[in-house]
Amino acid sequence: MAEDGSGKHTLEDLLAVMARLRDPDTGCPWDLKQSFATIAPYTIEEAYEVGDAIARDDLDALEDELGDLLLQVVYHAQMASEQSRFDFSDVADGITRKMIRRHPHVFVDPSLRDEFLGSNVWERIKAEEKAERGVPPSDAGSRLDEVPLALPALARAVKLQKRAAEVGFDWPSLEPVLAKAEEEIAELKDAITAHDDAANESRAAKIREEFGDLLFVMANVARHLKVDPEAALREANAKFVRRFKSIEQALAKEGRRCEDATLEEMDQLWDEAKDAERKG
Repeated sequence: MAEDGSGKHTLEDLLAVMARLRDPDTGCPWDLKQSFATIAPYTIEEAYEVGDAIARDDLDALEDELGDLLLQVVYHAQMASEQSRFDFSDVADGITRKMIRRHPHVFVDPSLRDEFLGSNVWERIKAEEKAERGVPPSDAGSRLDEVPLALPALARAVKLQKRAAEVGFDWPSLEPVLAKAEEEIAELKDAITAHDDAANESRAAKIREEFGDLLFVMANVARHLKVDPEAALREANAKFVRRFKSIEQALAKEGRRCEDATLEEMDQLWDEAKDAERKG
């Protein structure tokens, strides 16, 4: 491995760097203190940063963020190797075998390509994998157990709904889902307008519950519309940032800040920013 920065480093170099960082005698004290649990938040954060670079269509940033995410995989694999559980080669081997096994229409029988998307081949193969691991169907637990708890709540809601829909537990069309959303809005309004000073905590809990129900239904709306709610919300966030910055910039040209403007003035500037975006 070239330590002077000459040449292009390889995956083997990265594995060697991580092994050296975790060396009990000569490694980095910070890296040596880490565990699967302490590194996990960084792993999740780096996955989000990859998504952010993609959302911004910034391929230079994506290259960098993918490296950071790869480091997380290498980090976890190194710690597992130290416990003689598995190493990076086992991880690479496992995912390669899984991808080949789950794509028989590519690697086994090309005639299955047209059938693949409209069938349950993927789910059948996953069930077969469970059987091979010795997990009887009766012990497999709920089909919802496979949806990770660590997912963002909105994304997890869609996955939970999708899993339930696979066995027919689903609204037949978008119309009743929208009707359910209207029902949940009404229930949220009722919870907000309920006045019971003796039970403020209970009222707050009810509002939170109804708000959660509404978000869950909106995730279902997104699923029926084939819209990624996380991506849609990211875009809405970016739009809000863009337009609010336009307000700040417009006021700055007048030597003022948002604190110096009225709500009406800021609303007017918001509308101007909105019109400017629409006109391109």
